[in-house]
Amino acid sequence: MAEARVKARRESVLAERFGVFAECLLTGVWIAVASAGVVTYPAAFAAGARHLRRRTGHVVGGWREFVADFRTAVRGGWVVGVAGWGAAAAVWVDVQAVRAGLPGGQLVGAVGVFALLGAVVAGLRAAAVWAPGDTWRALLGAAGRRTVLDPAGSFLLVGGLVLVGCSALFIAPLAVPVLGAVTAAAVAVEERYRHR
Repeated sequence: MAEARVKARRESVLAERFGVFAECLLTGVWIAVASAGVVTYPAAFAAGARHLRRRTGHVVGGWREFVADFRTAVRGGWVVGVAGWGAAAAVWVDVQAVRAGLPGGQLVGAVGVFALLGAVVAGLRAAAVWAPGDTWRALLGAAGRRTVLDPAGSFLLVGGLVLVGCSALFIAPLAVPVLGAVTAAAVAVEERYRHR
């Protein structure tokens, strides 16, 4: 009898963890769909992170709550999306300077790539803690500090981004659900930092 209870408890823990993993993959699809507006990706990640926080907190929520969160987050998030694309364009120009062999181009290119990577990690960390009523400026400022103060968590997110890139290179459709896993990693990194 006791063995049966232990086995059932183990199975329910496994089922719950697999359910969270499946929810991450589904959330990745939702994030990809919501990011179709090109500058809406910060709001999509914020809504996805909030959905995963609800799921791991055993709070009911689904597509409707995701859409409501997305609509709220996109009000200020689209500006962050435009700024992100501007930063990516600036780094692309830096990389072109490196390729052209301009003097000092290698240093400028390396600094630009690392700065863009740091900005992406800070953006993910900001989206991971977003809640309705938060301003993106305050979120990004605090996330930038956490990005520097918690290098282990930041490197974990860089690894997640590399995983998305590799998934896109090998099997492009696989990158879509992996976005949810990266969002879950950002939520976990922020939760870990909060408990430190």
